[in-house]
Amino acid sequence: MDPRGDGELSPMEQFIEESQKEYERVQQELREIEVLIQQSTGEVEKLTRRNAQITNRLRQVEATFDTVPREDIQEVYTAAQDAQKRLFIMRGQLEKLQSDQQHLQRYAELLRRVLELLSEVSVPQGRRRMLSGDGEEPTAVRIIEAQEHERQRLARQMHDGPAQSLTNLILQAEICERLFDKDPDRARVELANLKQAVTTTFQKVRDFIFDLRPMMLDDLGLVPTLKRYVASFQEKSGLPTNLAVTGKERRLEQHYEVTIFRVIQELLTNAWRHAHASNVQVTLDLGEELVRATVEDNGSGFDVNEVMAASAQQKTIGLATLRERVEMLGGEVHIDSSIGRGTKVTVEIPLG
Repeated sequence: MDPRGDGELSPMEQFIEESQKEYERVQQELREIEVLIQQSTGEVEKLTRRNAQITNRLRQVEATFDTVPREDIQEVYTAAQDAQKRLFIMRGQLEKLQSDQQHLQRYAELLRRVLELLSEVSVPQGRRRMLSGDGEEPTAVRIIEAQEHERQRLARQMHDGPAQSLTNLILQAEICERLFDKDPDRARVELANLKQAVTTTFQKVRDFIFDLRPMMLDDLGLVPTLKRYVASFQEKSGLPTNLAVTGKERRLEQHYEVTIFRVIQELLTNAWRHAHASNVQVTLDLGEELVRATVEDNGSGFDVNEVMAASAQQKTIGLATLRERVEMLGGEVHIDSSIGRGTKVTVEIPLG
């Protein structure tokens, strides 16, 4: 109801409703751009694989240049140029869509903040449409959306990593097959290269599965899994990382172990990719009634408020979503960081 009793909206309320409609329009446009980005990403992946196949074929032609018919040489070179051109155009389109998405996300975040402020200050309770907390977009929805974004990221990672490697293995196997009758010595060399490539790909797949869901977390528990993960992380990243465990080492309920492991995994990834740190210290204290996990690095640090707002807006598995997961278990997350002096994140989860 309008507080004046005349059924009309005040200019301020009209402005808020128009802003709300604009916010919803931008959100719809962001959803449409997300679909286009997914489609363009898939097309880029297909063209990348096609380009790799043509490149391998081109190498074969160059290796047997004197025996390949002129028409075949011209066909391969034309196909290579066409594939590279199409890939270049599609990557440009994808970059344009991603740039538009970033601009719209910043605009949507500005609208969201304006609406929150105005609804708190100027709008009666009956007309408020809060955009966070228990309003339009509750915690559960944000977590679900974050999980879906994470699945999309993993799917792209699978396409770019193991799937691409397996495609190359098939091509190498075909080369070996053709060389066995013509040049056995070279076939043996290619077969040795193929064996090495298979070994490397197998290790990548194992690492991918471990990052996705380490089976030893279910079998052996949190502490052995963390020790294995920290050692693997240090080897992969080259970032000196130390793990210290205090308290009584024991199995916890599964949801506690999964949450703590994912928190430490995310924080280590942030320290590696964003903090430019040269040392990371991980501490896990298993108390009788409280579990405390701390990840501290000596990296570049960041503005906590700015990063938390960006993490919530992008709906990725970032600091904001991790904090929500911890709070759902009755825990707390404390972030101590500022630009130029490193970062210390402490997670406390009561056992009960």
